[in-house]
Amino acid sequence: MDRLQWTVKNFHQLTGKEVYEIYKARVDVFVVEQECPYHEVDPYDLFSLHVFTTDEDGAIIAYARIFEMDDGVSFGRVLVREDCRGKGLAQLLVAKVLRVIKKRFANMPVAIEAQEYIQSLYTPFGFEPASEIFVLDGIPHVRMEKK
Repeated sequence: MDRLQWTVKNFHQLTGKEVYEIYKARVDVFVVEQECPYHEVDPYDLFSLHVFTTDEDGAIIAYARIFEMDDGVSFGRVLVREDCRGKGLAQLLVAKVLRVIKKRFANMPVAIEAQEYIQSLYTPFGFEPASEIFVLDGIPHVRMEKK
């Protein structure tokens, strides 16, 4: 995992194959695996920075998107492909996302809507819960802010 090559692109820089692989990975994890039928493709994709790494065949193994909000910057759709979990890839992904945010959105506040069960992924990076648990698309979430 130490030789991963990360790609950071806005939507208009993505190739057709990359868009396909991003949507496939997100549907595989969030719609199929988590059994959560919702509109996976949304307008945020058009103005997000897409951060990902792939396997040797070009399939996404880790992905997140970064976008500006009225009150700062956020990131979401954080995923690691099921067969690649348990190897520290999620931590590497969040670290990469935060490096991109620091470089491109310096000094902006960062807040996320994290699935409740995965809060512990974000706390080592300085995120703290900033809301009560709420249900989003049938899954418990919590707003977390980076301190």
